Amino acid sequence: MATIDLTPLYRSTVGFDRLAPMLETALRNDHAAAYPPYDIEVIDENRYAITIAVAGFERSELDIQVEKGVLTIRGKKEAVKSDRRYLHQGIARRAFERKFNLADHVEVTDASLNNGLLAISLVREIPEAMKPKSIPISDNRTTLEHTADEDK
Repeated sequence: MATIDLTPLYRSTVGFDRLAPMLETALRNDHAAAYPPYDIEVIDENRYAITIAVAGFERSELDIQVEKGVLTIRGKKEAVKSDRRYLHQGIARRAFERKFNLADHVEVTDASLNNGLLAISLVREIPEAMKPKSIPISDNRTTLEHTADEDK
């Protein structure tokens, strides 16, 4: 596995130190990403949807949790004794755990199960304090000079 050097990124950014470990984890776990199949969709600028194919799972066998910016979806089938004999069994009924790292301010708003598809709605809600704001530039130079004089 190749190592990604993000040093140039760190020279001009602040607070992205989680990015390298997150990328390495994603690349390391990419081979396990085949089951169950899923889609990640951009609905609009601040809304997203994750759809996971969970055919054969009941609502009670699915668990969705968000903790520390990680969305985790788990599916666990109840053990059922069956006398069925399969010539071919292509429908996977195995337990799974799928994790998605969420960006800052992305929240899960809803989840629904319909026709074997688990749909999870997400929205990015940037707090007012984080939204861009204009800073007026004062013509008063004495304030800056006065502060600099006090520091001496």
